[in-house]
Amino acid sequence: MDSPPCTLPPPAPQFPVVHPSGESGRPDPVDRFDHFDSQAETFYTLSPDDPAYRVFLDSLDYLAPEDVARVKRAVRFSDWAHQRQTRLSGEPYITHPLCVAGAIAEWRMDADAICAALLHDVLEDTSTSKAELAARFGAGVAELVDGLSKLDKIEFPTYREAQAANFRKMLLATARDLRVVLVKLADRHHNLQTMSGMRSDKRHRIAQETLDIYAPIANRLGLHLLFQELQDTALRLLHPLRVHVLEKAIRAAHGNNGELFRKILAGISDKMREMGVPAQVFGRAKSLYSTYFKMKEKHLRFSQVYDLYGFRVIVPDIPSCYLALGALHALYKPRPEKFKDYIALPKENGYQSLHTSLIGPHGSPVEVQVRTVEMQHVAQEGIAAHWLYKDASHSGADLQIRTHKWLHSLLELQSGDTSEFFENVKIDLFPNEVYVFTPRGDIRTLPQGATAVDLAYAIHTDIGNRCVAARINNEPSPLRTELQNGDVVEIFTAAHPNPNPAWLSYVKTGSARSKIRHFLRTEHTEESADLGERLLNQELQGLGVKMADIPANAWEHLLAGGGNRSVKEVFTDIGLGKRLAAVVARRLLADDQIAPHPAANALLIHGTEGMSVQLAKCCQPIPGDPIIGSIMRGQGLVVHTHDCPSIRKFRSRRPNKWIDVAWAPSPGSLFEVRIDVRVKSIRGILGQVASAISEAGANIERFTMDPDPDRGTVQMHQMHLSIMVSSRTHLARIMQRLRLLPEVVSIHRARNSGEKTGGRA
Repeated sequence: MDSPPCTLPPPAPQFPVVHPSGESGRPDPVDRFDHFDSQAETFYTLSPDDPAYRVFLDSLDYLAPEDVARVKRAVRFSDWAHQRQTRLSGEPYITHPLCVAGAIAEWRMDADAICAALLHDVLEDTSTSKAELAARFGAGVAELVDGLSKLDKIEFPTYREAQAANFRKMLLATARDLRVVLVKLADRHHNLQTMSGMRSDKRHRIAQETLDIYAPIANRLGLHLLFQELQDTALRLLHPLRVHVLEKAIRAAHGNNGELFRKILAGISDKMREMGVPAQVFGRAKSLYSTYFKMKEKHLRFSQVYDLYGFRVIVPDIPSCYLALGALHALYKPRPEKFKDYIALPKENGYQSLHTSLIGPHGSPVEVQVRTVEMQHVAQEGIAAHWLYKDASHSGADLQIRTHKWLHSLLELQSGDTSEFFENVKIDLFPNEVYVFTPRGDIRTLPQGATAVDLAYAIHTDIGNRCVAARINNEPSPLRTELQNGDVVEIFTAAHPNPNPAWLSYVKTGSARSKIRHFLRTEHTEESADLGERLLNQELQGLGVKMADIPANAWEHLLAGGGNRSVKEVFTDIGLGKRLAAVVARRLLADDQIAPHPAANALLIHGTEGMSVQLAKCCQPIPGDPIIGSIMRGQGLVVHTHDCPSIRKFRSRRPNKWIDVAWAPSPGSLFEVRIDVRVKSIRGILGQVASAISEAGANIERFTMDPDPDRGTVQMHQMHLSIMVSSRTHLARIMQRLRLLPEVVSIHRARNSGEKTGGRA
């Protein structure tokens, strides 16, 4: 767990007890728990008359007597296990699990959850094992405690990786049992309240982690009160001086605006009675963090924040919600752009309410929420309402289903590495949502800023992988278009999957990001393995050997000494530039006499292999160009033209790094190439050039035009075009057609270095 560090007091017993054996002194917690007698009413650091303990027992009145007895036994066991540990404040450690269990009892959860809260640190901080817990308190409690325990026995290179791995473990346990995350949130809440003795850097780190992860999780689970308390407490730890100044300003503002607050509250109550709407009306001050966040995000001074109060109208049923809304709009002028109906479209965390913003007395903004009693329960306690309120059983069950669905969606993020998983989960904890429709009328909920690609992956992984276009509200739209509330989105797919790495720059959901990366990683691996196999085969043939003649024991020796688990991994490493084909070939041949074969020709490429074969941007080789390649670590095979100026000095310095490469007979694709065309500046010249290129069977990808500084007496322009061609012959045909235009002065094939090849008109 993330409890503040504990210290060990001197070994001399401070709380003498008498054990069943009659020996005085307290047992050493490093010993087996056989010293603990579950039948004896024995305490070690906690007094049975402690007020906190008595209040805790009183809160268990909803449990059966046998469950209360089991909880009491868990209190004594936790007290025994932690007896030599204290908190930084000097208090016995048992005060912490007792407070966490008290919070769980306030949610009226079952005995297993309360026992797990009492024992949540024993696996991590004592010698107690999971098997021992299961024998003492049952397998259910042991599983909950295990889900809450950190992976302390595993070494991680960085704190961030350890944090991410522990967070992943907790979420996976939560996906099996929601009680895990509720105990964790209660634990984090109490730790935040008792951090005064902790080092400032650790205090800041835990507070920031709470704002980034745990508060959004509480919000995602609908635990609104806990969500606000986590935010406010973390803010106090991060910025104590700012909070002191802000709280002082808020107190002054409440004093100055008290009369206005009472006037609005009375006005709403009177209007409800006048309209015959049975309602309870409450006013509340906005949370400390929400005020601070608004000032920070919108760069406001405190005097510019007018909505320091919010009002809530609680009615008996849904029809009354809309009657109350009408009464409010009759009392004060509404602001139409600020109205939200979360009853018709509930939030993903189960939250339902009507939100409206009104123009109150003296032009002050008045925010009002209208909801039923049941909606109020879910809004305040979220997933815990399932245990707390009998009248919330239907919505609580529905929320449990929603929450389980969300938690299981996190399991789809497992394909990435640990830190990537951590980031993806953070992305998915967005508090704001948009609601969009499929053409069939199905509603999909996505985070604010989500795109058509996010929707495609939300529908199905295969739809996302194959999406190529979108139509939003019957209008063709780019895939990167951000979706708005109420959009009707239709996704068009191709026959074969082909996710674009550029999608990663604008997708919003962690699920979409993870699935794109998984596809690219898998595809890259396959391509790299294919390239590596071809490179190794070329190297072996150069040594006069065929790969098929390499005996199995040679591969086994190579795998045993190189850290690869399979031959395919060897090929992948070669294709990615992590291993040299020449070195691998010589190691394979080191112990074996193999009959020679004729040497190989150059490595054939199509130019369409994908990420494992890259055509250099500096010279943009196309079929027909003499080419040469080099394996670059992490990039695969990078192909240049023989005369590329960018590689001249590298070729002379490290000739062994270069590989003979040739084009396959039928590359079967189009390749981008840049040409510069110098033209006379006349009306319609751009159209003439574009028409000539089109007639030659090519498309223009990009185009720019600059005035020619060396124009002399005739006004000239320099056109820079990127066109798609199938080969060097195709490019020559295009350039020949352009030379036939009388306004074209010269044509060059462009290079990044500024050197050009080509001919003058």
